[in-house]
Amino acid sequence: MTMASNYRWVIVAAGGLLGCVAMGCMFSLPVFLIPMSQDTGWSRTGISTAMTIAFLVMGFAGVAWGTLSDKYGPRAVCLAGTGLLVFTLLAVSRVTNLYMFQALYGVLMGVSMAAFFAPLMSAVTGWFETQRSLAVSLISAGIGMAPVTMSPLSGVLITHYDWRTAMMILALVAAVIMVPACFFLRKSPALEQAQKPQTQNAVSSAPAISRRQAFASAPFLVLFFTNFFCCATHSGPIFHTVSYAISCGIPALTAVTIYSVEGLAGMPGRIVFGLMGDKFGAKWVLVVGLLVQAIGALGYFYSRDLAAFYSSAAVFGFIYAGVMPLYSVLLRENYPLQILGTMMGAMGLAGGLGMATGPVLGGWIFDTTGNYGWLYLSSFGMGLGAFFIAMLFRPFPELPVTSSLVNAAS
Repeated sequence: MTMASNYRWVIVAAGGLLGCVAMGCMFSLPVFLIPMSQDTGWSRTGISTAMTIAFLVMGFAGVAWGTLSDKYGPRAVCLAGTGLLVFTLLAVSRVTNLYMFQALYGVLMGVSMAAFFAPLMSAVTGWFETQRSLAVSLISAGIGMAPVTMSPLSGVLITHYDWRTAMMILALVAAVIMVPACFFLRKSPALEQAQKPQTQNAVSSAPAISRRQAFASAPFLVLFFTNFFCCATHSGPIFHTVSYAISCGIPALTAVTIYSVEGLAGMPGRIVFGLMGDKFGAKWVLVVGLLVQAIGALGYFYSRDLAAFYSSAAVFGFIYAGVMPLYSVLLRENYPLQILGTMMGAMGLAGGLGMATGPVLGGWIFDTTGNYGWLYLSSFGMGLGAFFIAMLFRPFPELPVTSSLVNAAS
């Protein structure tokens, strides 16, 4: 076994840790939602809008960060994102105006989060030719640890400190963990080989198809819209279920554990879906998963007590966490390594747009109707949309990358 073969698992570990802390910081906002609203007088819709803005910005910024990672590698991009994340948390902890909060959290948090998804996913898929679905799922599993680690941490902090102090402590935790982890990231041998000038034993550094051709291709467009509706399905339940549980009479600290159950269920979900993707093919595992996700979102509609919430969270977390890594696998199977970061960033745009719908939609539904029922019915409908679109996916006849690049990553 070569050194590169051994080191690829280091990339997985570092990527999972970075994703966990980064996404944990971003998704701490649902935990802060009620204390912030009570302290500042800001509406839930107003605070939730900041998350919607962050998802929108994250989607668009992901394309730029992905292109930079293609050129400079994941380490530089993730270091820049870490610095911006820490600055954002510190700045947000001091704001006293809702619109300033929405601008700072929405724009800066969105830009910083975008620096992780595309670089990490393109890096790990470049390091793996076998066990690729499993590797991507393990990265995603690290991200899925955020509700189990960072959310309870935020819950503990908010019970001992005001929300501003708690957010400052969160920034310090992020800096201490993430900066060292970034230095373990490297470009894959296959990408380095692809970027070398043409020689007798290497292909040209130009990709087999251009970025414009890739963006206009049918496989990408189907995946783009599937990912949009997939993320729109689970964004509202992820963001608002803690508040929904509290409105049903469940104590705040206990309600946070529902979020943690989702995260815990997502761990085996990612592994199981990764193994099934390697065995049966990513497309059909994704299609089946999307249908079950839609049904799982509907489960929250009927939840009223803690046992029902736990059951719904376990099913929903297992499924939505499992399907998400499969988009990266399908991109890697259909597009060249030299533009993969850009493609991952564009796929992140679809996810960001989808995730942006849930926070503001759920906040508006609650402020208008006084409950969250229609949020979960809407999620069910969007989940069915993702399922039907995914059925249209047809891969390219063969991967537009020559065998010499494939061998370089083995």
